Order: sequence, then structure tokens, then C-alpha cells
Amino acid sequence: MFKRFLATVLLLAMVVAVMASCKNESTAKNEFLIGGIGPLTGSAATYGTSVKNAAQLAIDEINENGGVNGMLLKLNFQDDANNPEKAVNAYNTLMDAGMKVLLGTVTSQPCIAVVEESHKDGILQITPSGSAVDCIKYDNAFRICFNDPDQGTASATYIAENLDVKKIGVIYDKSNVYSTGIFEKFKAAAKEKGLEIVSEQAFTDQSNTDFSVQLQNIRESGAELIFIPVYYQEAAYILTQANQAGMSIPFFGCDGLDGIIPQLGDNAQIAEGVMLLTPFAADAQDEKTQKFVKAYKEKYGSIPDQFAADAYDGIYTIAEAIKKAGVTSPDDPDLNQKLIDAMTKIEVKGLTGTMTWDASGEPKKEPKAVKIVNGAYKSMQ
Repeated sequence: MFKRFLATVLLLAMVVAVMASCKNESTAKNEFLIGGIGPLTGSAATYGTSVKNAAQLAIDEINENGGVNGMLLKLNFQDDANNPEKAVNAYNTLMDAGMKVLLGTVTSQPCIAVVEESHKDGILQITPSGSAVDCIKYDNAFRICFNDPDQGTASATYIAENLDVKKIGVIYDKSNVYSTGIFEKFKAAAKEKGLEIVSEQAFTDQSNTDFSVQLQNIRESGAELIFIPVYYQEAAYILTQANQAGMSIPFFGCDGLDGIIPQLGDNAQIAEGVMLLTPFAADAQDEKTQKFVKAYKEKYGSIPDQFAADAYDGIYTIAEAIKKAGVTSPDDPDLNQKLIDAMTKIEVKGLTGTMTWDASGEPKKEPKAVKIVNGAYKSMQ
């Protein structure tokens, strides 16, 4: 009698195990893996952390609403420390893990390296914030943010049309593709718009902490505004040293300045009045932005920046491409081409604007200008 009972228990246990195995296998088959690459360590870690956090937030929202075409999304995010070689290694790790689409990379130089690999493999790559032109040089690559030339042109246009200044001083990093790309287009557009660049001051990644000479030269030039197409780390030094020198000339930058407030920490008041073009302002009053900011703060304890907004829009763009392509299985043999083709047929109403794409991979949307007031972004529209 006992032997029969034991045999029955063992049989039931085997049935349960088989059912669980089938369920896990079914879940795995319906899991669509999105890879992410960006800096989670090093000087640019704030960018990658924002992207990772917001991407996961978007994926959680989508999955809570049933996923996409019967598939649940999953994120595997790898650290590249803002290093091209590490980014390529991260890409290979993700491909080995079964990545279907890449959200990345976050910064430009790693992205330029990785797009060479994604192009060979033919998978859809969407960079949320890699702004150098060559980040999307191939037809499999698209971006959410504006590219560097567009930021330069848009900055000159905004300054000429909205600010009462004519004489501009510039500090830029001539060793960085992001900074030089923006500056070159800014310089050309400024001339067309009647702005005069009275002082061009360059630095390199080997001389990016002491800006006393550049600031003094700009002071002597009579500049009415200083344009700084640089990242927030260098901007923190520039603003601090300008403040120490008693300079009251206003500053204007681009999306690389996002992160300047936490970088300055207890000295954040130094950034008061700084203006920048960014696709996202956390204080915007529309329902979509308010909902996103509330959810992000509840989950991560901080106010999201434009890198977070770009990533959030990036995930919803991937979801929209999946829907448009009619993909119902991550094992679809034509998955890559279907998703790439779908990108030029979708419209995404995102946090950073209503976006469409053409074959160039560039987004079509309007930039926004913000000013730092009391330690927070305030829309200038």
C-alpha cells in the first residue's frame, strides 16, 4: 500500500516538474531580449544609469499591459565605461545571450564602434543619445536624440531669435567628436543668423580642468554669451572658475550639460541661469511627462534627465516597431529586416516629442530650450 502511495507521489511530482518546465520553456520562447550598452561606471556613469533605469521602467510598463504581440520584453544592460573596446565586448556578450534589438550605445564614440558590429549582424540598433553623425551611418541604425550638427544649428537659431545678444564666445573640446560636431555647425549657422563669434577657445581631453586662460580671453573679447558644447564634467569646471573670476556672462549649452546640477553638488547655485537645448524638461505640465517623472522618482528616488527620457522613448519605439512589423515571435527568421523596415513607417508620441524617421535614421521632432532656475530645469518656451 505504501509503495503504491509513494509511486503516486513521485508520479505527481514528475508531472508538476514537466508542467513547470513546459511553462518556463513557453515563457522563454515568448521573451524578446533587448540589449542595452552604456557607461555604468566611470566619469559618464550618470548617463548610462539614467538610460538603464528608464529603459527598465518602460519595459515594466509594457509588460504589465500584456507585452507586445504576445511577447514579454526583457532588458540585459551591459557596462561599457564609455570605452569603445569595452562597448564592442559588451555587444558580443549580448549577442551570445540572444539579443534581438540593441538600445545603445549611450555615448558617441562607443556607439561608432558598435554600429560596425550591428551592421554586420543586421540587427536593429537604436541609440537613445549617441549624437555623433557616424553613430547611425548604416541603414540598421536609428537614434532618438538630435545629432551633433542639428544641435549646433538649433542652438544658433534659438540664440539669434530669442536672446538679446550678438557677440558670442565659445569653449569647446577639439579632441571630442561630440563637441567639435556641434561647434562646427553652430559656427556656420551663427554667421548666417547675424551672430558674431568674438572668441573661439579650445581644449583637449588632456587639458580639461583649468579654463582660466580661455575664460580670461573671452572676458577680454566683449562676449555677451558663452556657448559651451561640452559634457557636464568639463562644464562644472568652467562654471566654477567663471564664478570664481567674478564673470557674469550667461552660458548656453546642449544636451551634454544634462547632469551639471548633481555634478556641482552643494555648489549647484553656480549653474543658476545656465541655458541649454534639450529634448526633455522634467517640469513640463503635459500628462505624459508628469506621469513619467512621478513613476521614475518613485522607483529610483531622483528626477529623470533627458538621457532617461531618450531611453524611455527608445523602448516604446522598439515596441511600436515590433507592432508595425507584425512580429509575434523572437525566433522570426525575418525579424531583423522586418523591424528595420518598420522604423520608417511608425510615429511615436514620446516624452521628447512626436517622432518619425526616414532612411537616414534621424528623428524628426522639435528641440526645447530650458533654463536652470533654483536647481531645476524650467522651460523657456
